[in-house]
Amino acid sequence: MENLDVMVLRALHGWRAAGRRALLATVVRTWGSSPRPVGSIMAMCEDGAVVGSVSGGCIEDDLIDRHTRAYAQGASQRGAAADGGHRIPSGPPSFVKYGVSADEAHRFGLPCGGTLELLLEYDPDPVSLAALIAALGAGRLMQRSVRLADGVVTVAPAAAPGDLVVDAVQLTNTFGPEYRMLLIGAGQLAEYLATMAVFSGFAVTVCDPRDEYRSAWGVAGVAVVKDMPDDLVQAFRPDRRTCVVALTHDPKLDDLALLEALDTEAFYVGGIGSRRNNEARRARMIEHFGQTEEGLKRLRGPIGIYIGSKTPPEIAVSVMAEILAVKNGVTLPRDMAVAQAKHDREIQPTAAQALVCGTGGSGAATLA
Repeated sequence: MENLDVMVLRALHGWRAAGRRALLATVVRTWGSSPRPVGSIMAMCEDGAVVGSVSGGCIEDDLIDRHTRAYAQGASQRGAAADGGHRIPSGPPSFVKYGVSADEAHRFGLPCGGTLELLLEYDPDPVSLAALIAALGAGRLMQRSVRLADGVVTVAPAAAPGDLVVDAVQLTNTFGPEYRMLLIGAGQLAEYLATMAVFSGFAVTVCDPRDEYRSAWGVAGVAVVKDMPDDLVQAFRPDRRTCVVALTHDPKLDDLALLEALDTEAFYVGGIGSRRNNEARRARMIEHFGQTEEGLKRLRGPIGIYIGSKTPPEIAVSVMAEILAVKNGVTLPRDMAVAQAKHDREIQPTAAQALVCGTGGSGAATLA
C-alpha cells in the first residue's frame, strides 16, 4: 500500500491533469484534541470524491457538501457563491476553522474542546504536483511551499524532516518518501508483520536466502529477495525512514544483518528471540565482532511491547506497535518492554506463593 500522502497527491494530480477542478486541504493548526495531526492532507474532486482525511469524517462531509453544491449550480467563476452562502472560491488559498464553538465541535464530531484550521488550495497546478510525486517516488525528501497571496507553489529538496510551518507569507510542508521495512526471514511471523506494515504505509522487503521459505511466501505487494542478508542491508542503504527486523532465529543470517544495520541511520534495528537468546546474540557480537555495549545500545531485543503474546499474529502486533511508537517519537513506559515486563512478572508472587508465604496474622513470613 502506497504512502498516504503520496496517494493523496497522486489522486489530486490525476484529477487536475484531466482538467477537473479540485482542492487540497491541509491541517495547519489545532487547538485541544484533534483527530488528525498538523500537516495531514486531503484531496477533493469537484464531484465530491475524496482521498485522505483531515478529521474523523464530519468535516470532510461538510466540505464535500459545500464543494459539490457550488459546482453543481455552475459556480465556475472565481469567488462565485452558490446555494445561499455555500462558497468554494477559486484563486488564492484560504483558511477555514472548524470547532470554534461547542456547538460546532459537536456538529462536526470534534473531541471536546477541539478546534482545527485548514488551508484550502483551489485547483493546484498539476505540473508542480507531478514534480513532487516524481521526487518522492525516487526516494527524496521534499518541501512544498505555497505562497498565500496567490497560491504559487515551489518544490525543493529538504535537508531533514520537519514540521509544517505557516506564517503570513507562505505555508511549507515536508513530504518524505515511503517508510521502509526490511525483514530478515520469510517465515510465518514475517508474513503477519509484513501485512501489518503494508497497511501502515511501509514499503516492505523480505530477504531470505532459503528457497523453502521464499517459495511459501504469500503476502502480495512485498518484494522478496534471496540475497545474503548482510549484503542486502549494505545495498538497501537504510536511512532514517527505515527499520530492519531479523526474524530467522539463525545467527548466520540475523547477526551479520543486524551488525550492518547498526552502522546505518535506520530508526529501528531489532531481532526476534527470547531474553536468553538476545543476551547470547549480544555476547557473540562483542566476542567475535568487536562490538561494545555502547555500540549495541540501538539494538532492540526482545522486540515488541509486552501484551502476553504467544502466537505469530499476536507477536506481530506487539512488534509492529513498538516500531510505530519509535517511528512516531513516542517513549514507551519501561514496564511495557518485553524483557522488563517478563522480569517483573517473575518476581511477583503468585496467589499460591502468597498463601504459602502468608503470615496468618503473626506478621512473620516464611519462604517455601
